[in-house]
Amino acid sequence: MKRFHVHVHVKDLEKNIAFYSAMFDQQPARTEADYAKWMLSDPPVNFAISTRGDAPGVDHLGIQVDHAEELEALKANATRADMTLLDEGPTTCCYARSDKYWLTDPQGIAWEQFHTLGSIPVFSETKPAAASACCAAANSKTSGAAAACC
Repeated sequence: MKRFHVHVHVKDLEKNIAFYSAMFDQQPARTEADYAKWMLSDPPVNFAISTRGDAPGVDHLGIQVDHAEELEALKANATRADMTLLDEGPTTCCYARSDKYWLTDPQGIAWEQFHTLGSIPVFSETKPAAASACCAAANSKTSGAAAACC
């Protein structure tokens, strides 16, 4: 199964948790001091908010898959369409361990395609040499997919 992913930067986390919990008629599946995530089944959406962005608004869109084979199929589609992609491979971000890559659409909107492998207790773990494009890069819309975060 594939699940649509949306991540929105917010100014007031508690106010937005209350708003989206009422709108979705359910509490977040995960809540941290700077982050909340709803795993909705109707419609199937991974909807996340955080206070980590430069400005409020939609940070990026994405497609989350349940199996590594689905991620490989999505990546093959992107490669056939000659889309430039930033392959992070195994990485950590947004309190999760994932295998992911990024695409940027013609308008400059970052798209994350990922397979979540498990949960971690921190927002991200730093990589020794090259930092994760998701969480360590400067969060500026001008740097495209490398600037986005889950």
